Amino acid sequence: MVKLSAGQAVVEALRAEGVPYLYGVVGSAFLEVLDAMWGAKDIRFLGARHEQGAAFMALGYALATGRPGVCIAQNGPGVTNLLTGVAAAKFTHAPMVVLAGAPMTSQVYKDSFQELDQLSIFRPVCKEVLQINQPERTAEILRHAFRIATSGKMGPVLVDIPRDLLNARDLEMDILPPDSYRPQQRQPGDPEQVRRAAELLRQARFPVIVPGWGVMWSGAEAVTARLAELLGAPVVTSYERYDAMDNNHPLFIGGLGRAGTPEATEAVQQADVILALGTRLGHFTTFYNDTYIPKGARIIQVEIDPQEIGRHFPVAVGICGDARTVAEALAAELASGVAPPRQEGVREAARLREARRQRLEAEGSLDTLPMKPQRFYHALRAAIPPEAAVVFDAGAAPAYGFDRLTFTQPRSVFSSGELGCIGSGLPIAIGVKMAQPDRPVLSISGDGGFFMNVQELESAVRWGTPTVSIVLNNGCWGSEKAYQKFLYGGRYIEADIGNPRYDKLAELCGGRGFYVERPQDLAAALREALECGLPSVIEVPIDPDELPYPARVADVFVGRGST
Repeated sequence: MVKLSAGQAVVEALRAEGVPYLYGVVGSAFLEVLDAMWGAKDIRFLGARHEQGAAFMALGYALATGRPGVCIAQNGPGVTNLLTGVAAAKFTHAPMVVLAGAPMTSQVYKDSFQELDQLSIFRPVCKEVLQINQPERTAEILRHAFRIATSGKMGPVLVDIPRDLLNARDLEMDILPPDSYRPQQRQPGDPEQVRRAAELLRQARFPVIVPGWGVMWSGAEAVTARLAELLGAPVVTSYERYDAMDNNHPLFIGGLGRAGTPEATEAVQQADVILALGTRLGHFTTFYNDTYIPKGARIIQVEIDPQEIGRHFPVAVGICGDARTVAEALAAELASGVAPPRQEGVREAARLREARRQRLEAEGSLDTLPMKPQRFYHALRAAIPPEAAVVFDAGAAPAYGFDRLTFTQPRSVFSSGELGCIGSGLPIAIGVKMAQPDRPVLSISGDGGFFMNVQELESAVRWGTPTVSIVLNNGCWGSEKAYQKFLYGGRYIEADIGNPRYDKLAELCGGRGFYVERPQDLAAALREALECGLPSVIEVPIDPDELPYPARVADVFVGRGST
C-alpha cells in the first residue's frame, strides 16, 4: 500500500490503466486531480473549450484504440454538458469512464450551488453509475468503473466524486495493474451452436455476411474476409461499418440500410442464410422490416449481448460471444468440411461491385456549380490517402460519404453511431488523431454541424493536433430541410442558416483555411492541408437544392405527396 491524497489516487488509477489523456474543461471541483498531474509526461489533462467537445474527444480516442476514453467535468452544468457525448459512447458501445465532480457531501439535498442528481441524469445513458462514498475507496471504485466499461458489450461508466472526499489526504490504498482485476479474455460461443451455424452455412444456397460494430471492437476484420472466402459469400456491412472489410476485396459489396449501398440491399435480398456477425441488426441497418432483411432468410446472429439475439428478427441460430472468437471457430468448422466456394456468390458479387463502380463513376459527370455532394465525394475518393481515417459528422451532407469512399484498413470509419450527433465530427476527429497520430485524419461535416463545436478548432491548434475538417456548406439544416421539402410542401421554417467563412475562421484560430469551389481543385487543397502540420479547414460550397429523400418516412406521411 501507498499513502496518497484522493486526487493523487485518481491520477494513479488512470496511470495504471495506461490513460494518456484526460479531456475536460478546468473546474474547481477537481483541482486536486489536476494538481496531482502537475509536471507529468505520461498523462495530460487537455482543456477543451466546451465539455461536449471533451466527451466527443474521449469517444474518438476510445473508438480509435479500443481502450477507455476518459473525460472529467465540473459538477452541475459541466457534467450535464458531457451528456450527449457519453450517450454516443453507449450507442457505439465504446468504453468510456466519466469523472463527475460533485458537491460536498454536507451540501447534498440542499439545492446547493451546481447541485444536481447526476447519477439519475446519467443512469439511462451509462452501463453503470457509481459514487465514491469514502475517500479510501477511490482507487477501488475507479478499478470497478474500468472493469464495467471494458467488459462484455462495452460502454460508458460515470464516477461521481464529491469534492470534500477528493480533498482527503494521507490515504492508504493499493494501485493495482489492470490484469489483476480485469483479466482480458474473449467470450467464446457455445460449441454446439457454432456447429449448427456451420452446418447451416454449408447447406446455404446464397449466404451473405453482415458484419457490424462487434467486428471492429473484437478485431475480426481478417477472419470476416476468411469466412467470406470459404463460403464464396458477399459481404454487406451494417450501417456505417464500411471498414469491417477491405473495400477492394472482390466479395465486398457495400453497406446496408437507407443511407447505404443499393447494390448491397440487392445482395441481401437474394440471401437464404445471413450471418449477422457482431451486429444488433439495428434501426439504420434494417429499419426493422423486410425492405433490407428478406422474410425468408434464415439468420445466424452472433452478438456479445444475449439480449440482442433475436430482438428484432427471429434467428435460426443465435450465438452469444465475441465476434472474432466465434468467427474463428466458425472458420475452423467450415474449413474442415466445406465444399468449394459457391461460384454463384462470387459471380454475383462481381456483378454488383461493377454496378456500384459504374454508378459512382457516373457521378463524376455532375459538373454543375455549386458542386453536388455526390460530385464532391467523387473528387474526394480520388484524392484521399488510402490510409486515412475519416470521421463522419451526422447530417445529410456527410451521410452521402459512407457509400462513396473506399476504406482498406480497420478502424478507418468513425461517427457517433445511431445517436446521430450533429456537431460531433471535429471533436471526435481530435480524439482519433491523438490515438492515431501517424494517420491522416479527416472529419466531414455540414455547415450547421461544424458550427456546433467549432470552438474546438482553438483546442486543436493549442495542442498541435493537425486534423483536416471538410465543411460541406449548403447554408441549411439539410436533413430537416429535406423533410420540409418532400413532406411539408416546401414550407420551410428555420431550415436555412447563415455562416461565417469557415476557412477564415480556421486562420483566426491559428490554423489553415482553404476554400474549394471546383472539384478539380480539391486534391491540391487536401494535399496541402495534410502536409501543413496545422489543424485545417477546407470549406466546400455545395448545392443547397440537392437533398436526400428523408430516411425515416412514417406511414402517416404516405399519400401526402411531395414538391
